Amino acid sequence: MTNVRDEGGETVADVTARYSELSGVEVPPERAPSMIDEYPILAVAAAFAEGRTVMRGIGEMRVKESDRIALMAAGLSACGVGVEEEPETLTVIGSRRGNHPVQGGARVVTHGDHRIAMSHLVMGLASEQAVAVDEPGMIATSFPGFVALMQGLGAEIADERPEAA
Repeated sequence: MTNVRDEGGETVADVTARYSELSGVEVPPERAPSMIDEYPILAVAAAFAEGRTVMRGIGEMRVKESDRIALMAAGLSACGVGVEEEPETLTVIGSRRGNHPVQGGARVVTHGDHRIAMSHLVMGLASEQAVAVDEPGMIATSFPGFVALMQGLGAEIADERPEAA
C-alpha cells in the first residue's frame, strides 16, 4: 500500500496487486464487522476461485440497503455459479475446479443496492457472457466515476443518470 491518507473520515490507500490463481477460503465470523460492505465483491472473486469460499457471521448483510445475501446468491446462481445460502452464511463454489468458467449472461435484480450492482457488473468483465443489472444509474449516488471506470476497462454500461437541471 502506498499513499496512505484520510478521506471522508476513513483511512484509504493506493494498492498495488499482482495476479495469482484464486483459492477458496473460510472467512470467520469475527471478520464480518470490519468488512461487511466488501462481501458482495468477495463473493464475485470467490466465483472465479478454486474451491469453496465460506463467509460466516454475515447476517447483517440481510438488513443493509437490501438482503445482500439473498441478492448475491440469486445473481451468482443466475450466472451459473454454485452458491449455498444460510441465515448467517454465504458459500460460493468456485469455478476453477475442472476449468469450468463463470457463464454470466444474466440480468441481475439489484433492488436499488449499488454494491450488488457494481459487484455483478465487475463479474461481467471476466465471465463468458456479459452481466447486466436492472438499475445501473443508481450506482452514481455512491460512486460517480464507476461507469466511466468500467467503460475504460471495456465494459458496455449505459450511463443512466438523470440529466442535471
